[in-house]
Amino acid sequence: MAPETSLRERKRARTRQALVEAATDLFERHGYEQTTVADIAAAAEIGTRTFFSYFASKEELLFPHGDARIRAAVASIAERRPGDEPADVLLRALHLVGDDNDDLTGRLAALRLRLIRDVPSVRGKALQVQADGQREIARHLAAAFPDRLDEVQAAALVGAFIGAVTGALQVLLEDEDFPEDPATVQAAVERATATALQPWMAAR
Repeated sequence: MAPETSLRERKRARTRQALVEAATDLFERHGYEQTTVADIAAAAEIGTRTFFSYFASKEELLFPHGDARIRAAVASIAERRPGDEPADVLLRALHLVGDDNDDLTGRLAALRLRLIRDVPSVRGKALQVQADGQREIARHLAAAFPDRLDEVQAAALVGAFIGAVTGALQVLLEDEDFPEDPATVQAAVERATATALQPWMAAR
């Protein structure tokens, strides 16, 4: 059963990615409001009803790796090293996310930032995703560093971390002169975030 399950999961992953790519292309060419779920499903060669077994809405399509970011942060916290400070494990999680995909730095990231600015429903979804992720990560961080952080302090640190990443991305992805290579953007985000969190990091 294991190979069959694995094949099914790979097929679902391919279909999910096809939907994200189709939506990205359609949103860029025709606009977010003008693109329907039916348009996206047709472009990905699936039925409209099948679309909803992958995503609950158009807004959700724009945040396909939100859970992966949380998992990376939780894994980084669980696998912390002796001498690590809370900020160290958060920065390691940011690096892990960049290694796994370009969700924070690629074409979809730039589109998502524009839509967050211009489309109220996308902005609302972004705030929900950010708040849910921040609470989950902060809970694990406080539990891992009980002698350093209470729940309020952990929430503040995670908020500073997410704010640093978001702020750096906004500037980088809107800079027409900055290289579009996702690896270059990722490295710049990591440097900027490390600078912002320097007071909370272990001495180097």
